[in-house]
Amino acid sequence: MRVLVLGASGATGQQVVRQFIYRQIHTRILIRKSAVLPKELQGNPWVEIVQGNISELKDTELNHLLRDCDVIICCLGHNMTVKGIFGKPRYLVFDTIKRICETVKQRADKRVKLILMGTTGYTNTLAGERNSMGEKIIMSILKLLLPPHRDNVTAANYLIAEIGGKDEQIEWVIVRPDALVNHNETSPYEICESPIRSPIFNSGTTSRINVSHFMAELTVEDSLWSQWKSNTPVIYNK
Repeated sequence: MRVLVLGASGATGQQVVRQFIYRQIHTRILIRKSAVLPKELQGNPWVEIVQGNISELKDTELNHLLRDCDVIICCLGHNMTVKGIFGKPRYLVFDTIKRICETVKQRADKRVKLILMGTTGYTNTLAGERNSMGEKIIMSILKLLLPPHRDNVTAANYLIAEIGGKDEQIEWVIVRPDALVNHNETSPYEICESPIRSPIFNSGTTSRINVSHFMAELTVEDSLWSQWKSNTPVIYNK
């Protein structure tokens, strides 16, 4: 098995890579030349480092990046700076997910699992989720004023509406954490089909290491994958 992790230099992405090192699973990561990785990830025999910018890769380079990968995990996010929030690329996550899916579809001999890190700020209306009036107003404002939120929503909609649950080459799960926090160790967590708290008025917390643990378990446990594929599970710290 080989796993590709996008956004591996980020706080959650680093935790995901650590999970696969612990499980001794070959992991390929794409990072910008300016990215700084912890020493434990540099030169690790289970980690293959590829330098580049996902939004600037040519088709041949993307094909090469995806080669031999059975699982693709996307933890991409926008830098929390003025340029990162309002500058280009405004659809970093959506463009990446769409390009990956289109590339995989051109390779009829390959079937992949795709895990996208989303947010409880995304409402899966096709699963019957509904927001209160107050939540609708605030989320509409966020979608209008914050390009990263709009990007995340668009990427999730693409997987749900365009790829769906019957694609022969791409299976997917969108993992939705609530407010992210940093913990050094995994702790008990719960997985829900839909949010059980208001992400706006009564948010919970989810540690990044718990998110990474759940993603790794989805990767290696076939029964867990079968339970959640084509779904948008929400993860909370207990």
